[in-house]
Amino acid sequence: MSSRLHSQLHADGRDVSTAAVEAALAALLADGVAVLPGVLDADEAVKVRRALLSAAAESERRGVPTFMPVLDPNAANVRVFNLLDIDALFRDLIMHPVALRLARGLLGPHIAISNFTANIALPGSRSMSLHSDQALVAPEPWLAPWSMNIIWCLDDVYFENGATLYLPGSQRCALRDELPRTPLGQMRAFEAPRGSILAMDGRVWHTSGANVTKDVERALLFGYYSVDFLRPQVNHNVQLSEATKASLSPELFGLLGLGADANTRVAGEVLGAAPLDPALFDASR
Repeated sequence: MSSRLHSQLHADGRDVSTAAVEAALAALLADGVAVLPGVLDADEAVKVRRALLSAAAESERRGVPTFMPVLDPNAANVRVFNLLDIDALFRDLIMHPVALRLARGLLGPHIAISNFTANIALPGSRSMSLHSDQALVAPEPWLAPWSMNIIWCLDDVYFENGATLYLPGSQRCALRDELPRTPLGQMRAFEAPRGSILAMDGRVWHTSGANVTKDVERALLFGYYSVDFLRPQVNHNVQLSEATKASLSPELFGLLGLGADANTRVAGEVLGAAPLDPALFDASR
């Protein structure tokens, strides 16, 4: 295997079928969540996981801690940020065709890359606060999917090792007050084998699960996409090095919002509409 991910899709040696991707998209649209196994084969998952561990060490070397007290109750939850700047492999992964198909299928054709981070749940890690990712970047009411996560499973993920716990149907809650008062009993574990994608509507309320095992780790990557008119979670112009920006493909450069234009697309649609009748401005009438 080269130093970059294969552009082909693999599932234990077989291509991920278009039918499987479209079935996952249908589930995402209907239920707010979907599991698509086998997007990475075993070798690719191992390669990406090794890159993640190296990225965690590099983050610490750069002075960016991997424990965030504002997010997690203890340091057994390892958070890694700025993946796109640390290793080109993550720049390949955020542009994976399956990820982009699911993101555009839910959010529409005009998307942006808002963030790309990771969480490694070590034994003893505990859950963070219940939240939706869209609620973190846009005020209520949440009437449409404006963001979503593509979650890459670099280990087998199950309840005991800290699978994401989500509240089924919560993407239909336009207001926080519409959530159940005691949601814990209704939440489900987002379980999947290593190499899978977990796709989640940004309006789905969820939390990281607790890793109650003695010796099993759970590593996940979170590719966070949004509609293009929503400000990203991070300022890529500031966060990415000049060397990284110079290495980007034109498509990735655009999806990261690094060009001179910003929020102009919707304005273009409005201005491109039929002009008013000039007679309306005739003062002599």
